[in-house]
Amino acid sequence: MFKASLMSAILSFSAASMGIAGDPTAGILSHRVITGWQQADGTRMAGLELTLAPGWKTYWRSPGDAGIPPEFTWNGARNLSGVHVHWPTPRVFWQSGMRSVGYAERVVLPLTLSPKSAGKDIRLKGRVDLGVCADICMPATIRIDSTLPSAESERSPEIVAALAALPFSAQEAGVRSAICALSPTADGLEVKATITMPAAGSAEEAVIEAQDPSIWVSEPSTSRSGQVLTVRAEMIQQTGAPLAVDRSGLRITVISAGHAVDIQGCTG
Repeated sequence: MFKASLMSAILSFSAASMGIAGDPTAGILSHRVITGWQQADGTRMAGLELTLAPGWKTYWRSPGDAGIPPEFTWNGARNLSGVHVHWPTPRVFWQSGMRSVGYAERVVLPLTLSPKSAGKDIRLKGRVDLGVCADICMPATIRIDSTLPSAESERSPEIVAALAALPFSAQEAGVRSAICALSPTADGLEVKATITMPAAGSAEEAVIEAQDPSIWVSEPSTSRSGQVLTVRAEMIQQTGAPLAVDRSGLRITVISAGHAVDIQGCTG
């Protein structure tokens, strides 16, 4: 529950302790916009490439208690009504007994852009606030300002490869059922997800995300018996309001060395 304040303190200390003026991530993190192509439905595919120095990593949309979630702001963009960020299959990292979920070396995040006026150029302008970590963690801010010509139609192999690396859907992965049982704890609720599915690979890990961002979800424990994967976690309402959980809004991602599976919603 104290992850946000704890990580803020760690980030502030790390940046200050390095004593570096200007951008402390220079030489650690670089980025570029891949302009992508216009789609038949009027939307635009683009990509944000992040490249990290050896030994450094950055984070997935749900980074774990030891990670920092990326935040996207598109102030200053033109002819843009919405951005959907696609997340390729991440890796699970363990450091000093703490788990984080993210990417090392290089990742391309595909972006689906919805223009206000189809057939016109899009100016993709904004910033991404994220964390980068090795032995220390630091905040990083990426500033984006790129014009995407509407006439471009050639598909970028890098974006296509990143789209191919997205987690499988439940149907694609052969998930037969996902049942979530809720039981009270001292501070909130325990969710026990019983998922009938083929093994995703060795060393299966799971992430549970609540639809309500104010609900904190603990690092899950996982166990498998045959075709059944059991995932347990605790959920706590950080605002102090009564905790209400919609099972259909829970999102469970199973990650392994082989692939990942995105399970959206479970039954009671």
